[in-house]
Formats: sequence, C-alpha cells, structure tokens
Amino acid sequence: MERHQASSVEGMKVDWVLAEKVANQIANRAPFSDASYLKGLNESFNDFTISAEKLVENSTGLKSLSGAARAKVVDRSGWIRANFSSLKRLLKPVLIEDSELKMSSISSRITALEIGAVLGWMSTRVLGQYDLLVLDNEDLNDQDLVYYVGPNICAIERRYAFDPDGFRLWLAIHELTHRAQFTGVYWMREHYLSLVKNLLQEVQIATDETTKKSYSQIRLSNEPEDSRFSEFKLSNFFTSIDQKDSINEIAALMTLLEGHGDVIMSRAGKGHIRNQERFEKVVSQRRKSATGATKIFQKLLGIEAKLAQYEQGEEFINTIEESEGIDFLNTVWEDPGNLPKLEEIKDPNLWISRIKKLKNEY
Repeated sequence: MERHQASSVEGMKVDWVLAEKVANQIANRAPFSDASYLKGLNESFNDFTISAEKLVENSTGLKSLSGAARAKVVDRSGWIRANFSSLKRLLKPVLIEDSELKMSSISSRITALEIGAVLGWMSTRVLGQYDLLVLDNEDLNDQDLVYYVGPNICAIERRYAFDPDGFRLWLAIHELTHRAQFTGVYWMREHYLSLVKNLLQEVQIATDETTKKSYSQIRLSNEPEDSRFSEFKLSNFFTSIDQKDSINEIAALMTLLEGHGDVIMSRAGKGHIRNQERFEKVVSQRRKSATGATKIFQKLLGIEAKLAQYEQGEEFINTIEESEGIDFLNTVWEDPGNLPKLEEIKDPNLWISRIKKLKNEY
C-alpha cells in the first residue's frame, strides 16, 4: 500500500502529498502560465520591486534590515507549493513526523482535504504575497521572497484594460510595504511569529460535539442564509480563552499592518502611477464582490473579516495621522507594547490616550 509522509499536531494528521494534490486540482491551470510568459513577468517585477522598495522607504521611513527585496513570479501551482513550504516551516516546532502513516488514515486525509481546498481556492484570487517566515537553519535563498501570481495579475489586467506598468508597480508597493513592516521594524517578525507559536501551542481541535453544535446553530437559525454562515468560521474551532486572546492579538496586528499597507499603497504611488484611483476602486470592488460558492468560502475562512481589516486598519491610521501627526503614529513601530489592541483600533482615541500616558511616564 502506498505510504505518504505526514505529520501530526496534537493527534491531528496532515497528509501533505494529498493536500497539495487537492490544492492543484482546485486551482486548475490558468492562462498566462507558460514558463516563457512567467520569465518575462519576472524581469518586469524585478524592476518594479526595486522601484517600489524606494518609494515605500521614502513614504514610511522604514528601511529593510535584511537587504534588497527579491521578486519571484509564480503560477498558481508555484504559489501553492511556496505556501505549503511556509506552512510546514511554521508548524515544524509543533509537528511530529510520522513517515509510517498510511494514506488510508482518515484524520490525515480529512485534514489534507481541508488545507488543500483552502490553498487551492486562495491561489485563484491572490495577486501578491510577501513570505515573512525566515528560518536560519534553512536555505535563505528560498525565503524572504516577494511573490507575484502571474496568471492572476495578467487576467485582471486584461479584464479591466489596466496599464500593466502602473498596475504592477502599484501591487509591488503594497507587498514591499509589508516587507518593510517585518524587516524594517527589527522586532516585528519575531513578535508576530511568537504570537502564532503561542496559538499553535494552545491548539485544541474542537470535538465532534462542538462541530455538531456549530452546524445545528446554523441550520436552526432564523437568520438569512448568508448571516448563518457568518457564525460558522474555522476560528470557532479554537475553543479556549487563551486561544481566542491569541487570535485577537494576531487580528489586531494584522489589521494595523493591512491598513498601513493600503494607506502607503495609495500615498507612495501618487505622482508615479497613472490611473491609481481606478486600480484602487476595482480591487476594492473585487474584494467585496464575491457571490455563490466564493462568498460561502470567504465566510467559512473568515476572509470577510480580513476584508474588514483593510477598512478598519486604514481608518485607524488616517485618524491617528489627522489627529496627532505621522510622528506620533510612528511610535507604533518603537515597541510591541505600543501596538494597538482590537478595541483600540475600533476606537483610536483609546490608543492615543494610552500612548500619551506611556510617554508621560518616561
């Protein structure tokens, strides 16, 4: 019988081979995926990544401590492969390797289907991504990369008749802002990874009874179907108070970073990118326009909450800058204790008061 290498987290098995196979089946082969096409795109994005890094540094004052950024254009399959690699690196401290696990293991196959479906679906939507996970004991050439999913970018350019040069620089600015956040703020990467590590160490997969209860609440709810699904998210399967505190802390950080990314994306490109306002409008509508199975998928994954992060984070950044100025906002990068909590992002005045109090104490 065929045996697949798999891993276990607190008794949960992951058949990585099956997971990647499922992801690629869902992703399907997209137009603009030929190697020659991707090579041309890679040359293009190498230049735009260099330009974007300079624009981001000028707009934020954040200079990467990890050297110049490196671009890599991939097809959907390449993006899936890169994310499986990052996922396995991320889970490595809490994984127990089990090379003898049979492919017929039910838990392994179910988990593989779940992970594969998520990454496969996301590969059809994502345009760019900064890979923030860096491990010193692994090949650094395969880490700290800025990925661009060529087929998805070309498809949206064709569909909306975008100017490729302007759109690609605009995308690069967003991803390079994220890299500046994680490599220009010396403590940010380790802080984020410590939050994720704490969450993983607290993992308690919900019991079958919890799953049935969640499903029953959806089925019996009098709310419209869309509202019912909003109650059934993967985050519901993290059940302890400590886990939910960790999730809230991660959510607050990502809301700040996503909002900051969108603000800088708009600010840094002004005077350098024609039709920037149209790019912003189309991509914003694309984020919100999910229907049918796509909409359900977004709800199950909590992606709708991520979309709200862009808006809440951007509003937080703008409110602080308008009220107190950019220098005051930049205190957020000085120490992990200065990061806003979720309730402070929703009410920026709470964060302003806390930071002013901290400043007066020193």
